[in-house]
Amino acid sequence: MQFFAAFLFLFRHLIQKHVEEVKIIQHNELLQQIKLGDKKAQFEIYKLYYKAMYNTALRIVNSKIEAEDLMQEAFISAFLNIDTYKGEVSFGAWLKKIVVNKSLDFLKKKRVKFDELKEKYDFVEQESFSFEESINEQVEKIKQAMTKLPDGFRVVFSLYLLEGYDHSEIAEILGITASASRSQFTRAKQKLVSILNENK
Repeated sequence: MQFFAAFLFLFRHLIQKHVEEVKIIQHNELLQQIKLGDKKAQFEIYKLYYKAMYNTALRIVNSKIEAEDLMQEAFISAFLNIDTYKGEVSFGAWLKKIVVNKSLDFLKKKRVKFDELKEKYDFVEQESFSFEESINEQVEKIKQAMTKLPDGFRVVFSLYLLEGYDHSEIAEILGITASASRSQFTRAKQKLVSILNENK
């Protein structure tokens, strides 16, 4: 019986691996077709990524209309510059970087200042605060609370926790220090907790 269970597990693993390999091949074929100007391939890639890219833009700019526009602009830019994609990172990561850059450029044009993020703040890390547990229990409440964060806090918070950038990368993107990014992330968490407590 144990042998059969192990065999079944191995079989499922091999099937899943094969399916993933097929998806990667199909994905790469779509990208090659896009390089040849295939509009249908563009639409297929768009369908795969548009929702995630829209959500990324929305978390940064905090406006549904602007997020939609920025997402569309990012796809246009990606398709026009597809020859610069060398496959060193996943296409999704490459596309997300375009979305993030366009979103931050939009905020800078709105004169959202990131200068205040360079300031040093003394803070005490709240050891009793379990952020992951809060996310699992109250995802929608946290999403709503995030829209109330000041722009600088929301951007650092989103880039670090949701988009997967580390503090060194955020520092480079925003022109601040890594320690400032860390302190801003902590202050953003504290502000988020405060907003959630006010809404109880």
